[in-house]
Amino acid sequence: MNVGAFFLNDINMKIAIQGVNGAFHEIAAKEYFGDDITTLNCNQFKDLFSAVEHGTADYGICAIENTIAGSILENYLLLKRSKLKVIGEISLHITQNLMVLPGTKIEDIHEVYSHPIAIQQSKDFLDNYPDMKIINWSDTASSAQKIKEEKLTNAAAIASEYAADLYGLEILARNIQTHKKNYTRFLALSRIPVDSEENNKASICFELTHQPGSLVDVLAEFKKHEINLTKIQSLPILGSPYQYTFYVDLEWKDKNKFDAALAAVLKVVSNLSVLGEYKRDEKFNYEILN
Repeated sequence: MNVGAFFLNDINMKIAIQGVNGAFHEIAAKEYFGDDITTLNCNQFKDLFSAVEHGTADYGICAIENTIAGSILENYLLLKRSKLKVIGEISLHITQNLMVLPGTKIEDIHEVYSHPIAIQQSKDFLDNYPDMKIINWSDTASSAQKIKEEKLTNAAAIASEYAADLYGLEILARNIQTHKKNYTRFLALSRIPVDSEENNKASICFELTHQPGSLVDVLAEFKKHEINLTKIQSLPILGSPYQYTFYVDLEWKDKNKFDAALAAVLKVVSNLSVLGEYKRDEKFNYEILN
């Protein structure tokens, strides 16, 4: 079990994921919660959030950003609107692979199926085969599943090695992603927040008035209290033209300083919400520094 999930002692937990078995969400769920889990496969991210909110699943694993494709904006909105809390994170090294039914050769391939983000991540490889028709699919693993179930001998899927093994496909080309340091960050979601002394990171969101320097005032408080800002994302407030919600990830070494910074920031912002406090993914931080 991931060290960030030490508080989850249940066995046979049901974890909501987006996509079918073999998806990167399932891989992330197993790495975070352990192998002794059951996954609840959701077609859309909103279904994932709903499953956890209504107790159909115990927890959820949800992608929030990728180092190549950027933020998944839909999921920031879902997180804000839901009552769920972020209880952990895990960054998964994403490797894309071109896979086919056993015996299919690369010259046989007329169509390639995969999720749009996986296709974007593999663009340089695919540019070498301009005659292949690229078809956007719901997720990487379901494209592998399609090849298997429909016995498509002139098509390929782009997905994980895990998906190839699961659906009995042969990998023709490995690690076809353009950038080798390709990571997707996933959030672990729960109906109940987790208060732990090991927590050293938080995700918050807030809104600002149209006052000169209001964002600078917020950032200055974080700097004053030695809080490290690792991510900032703005999204429009629906119905309020040119006004924005700011989503911010913060890390601290001293929890008291984080609490003091939040208290100071509350004097500047409106509608501040703490989306969750959790332990940062130390494995990812170790990998990118080495």
